[in-house]
Amino acid sequence: MAGRWIEGNNIRLLENGEAFFPRVFDSIAAAQTEVVVETFILFEDKVGLQLHAALVAAAKRGVQVDLTIDGFGSPDLSQQFLGALCEAGVRVHVFDPAAPVLGWRVNYLRRMHRKIVVVDGTRAFVGGINYSADHLADFGPEAKQDYAVEVRGPIVAEIHRFTHTALAEGQRHQKARQWWRRRKALRAQPSDLPRAGTAAALFVTRDNREHMNDIERHYRIAIRGAKERVVIANAYFFPGYRLVREMRRAARRGVQVSLILQGMPDMPIVKTAASLLYHHLLKAGVRIYEYCDRPLHGKVALADHEWATVGSSNLDPLSLALNLEANLIIRDRAFNAELHANLEGLMQNSCKRIEMQAGEKIGTWQLVRSYLAFHLIRKYPSWASWLPRHAPRLSPALQDSLRPACATGGKEASQ
Repeated sequence: MAGRWIEGNNIRLLENGEAFFPRVFDSIAAAQTEVVVETFILFEDKVGLQLHAALVAAAKRGVQVDLTIDGFGSPDLSQQFLGALCEAGVRVHVFDPAAPVLGWRVNYLRRMHRKIVVVDGTRAFVGGINYSADHLADFGPEAKQDYAVEVRGPIVAEIHRFTHTALAEGQRHQKARQWWRRRKALRAQPSDLPRAGTAAALFVTRDNREHMNDIERHYRIAIRGAKERVVIANAYFFPGYRLVREMRRAARRGVQVSLILQGMPDMPIVKTAASLLYHHLLKAGVRIYEYCDRPLHGKVALADHEWATVGSSNLDPLSLALNLEANLIIRDRAFNAELHANLEGLMQNSCKRIEMQAGEKIGTWQLVRSYLAFHLIRKYPSWASWLPRHAPRLSPALQDSLRPACATGGKEASQ
């Protein structure tokens, strides 16, 4: 979708599941007309069961509920779990369902990675937090550090419109969903919402058709325009050449550019890939911090004293070239200051700074690896275009006997 800056919003930063889940579940409990949820991961653990209970209760009291999950990220939900949702009237949609081949999931490169909630068209949540217990501190050392935002104000109408469009576009392959029903769904927009705060906001998405690099482009614009500071906290970091180039240029002109990356990654290859770029970034003056308390899952950034972003997009080839993603970009001094204080606390108390020592010699193999990595991302737009993509495709969650309930249960999309 074509993003536009919209004034008058209230943006609330939510850190980790402890702040995020209660706000989402309370909002669903108070819903009167509609709940739309998109998530990459939904697990059948204590968090997933809480979401399940909230959605079932909402549907049973007459709220229209649409839940979209990713076929790769949420592959193991039980028939009982899904059946209870469908029986209550929740319409459960699966993005790109694919049966395993010889025990391997084959849809790794086609993922709906967005995390969005819209309640009654007046309140929205956008960020990187999935519905799984590993987003809570009591999960243990593997609990993730992550962020989302709760949004009120006119920008929610844009987010709400996008979720309806995504549902309509994804269901076009279903013969039972006629063209006139899609048109009604697209027209079902909330009226202009009243101002709720002082923040300007821009809702930006990435897809494989019209908006293939929108999120990356906004990162580059913010870094290019920065005069004092840039702070990026990102879980999976292996960006394209142009983004690396903007970071290096900013640092060389005196901007304090700080990266917070994984020091205790959930996948070892994540740290290995990022570290291949350390030499190029450090040499230009970029400050690199590895977060070492637990796995970092956040996808947030700020520039100077107004611009910030929170969303689902990592800075790696999957997010920047293949996944379906959504970020909220915010212009607000108070929000920027709050996010900066949070990230500064991570850098000071929970990170190890990576530094290039004076006179340090880089081994031959390290130089070769770094050189190859740098030129791999330099050609990244070209080789990424060869990777498999497809148009969004949603399917009902269960077998044929229960599909009518999953696909059309509850109120019509036009209501």
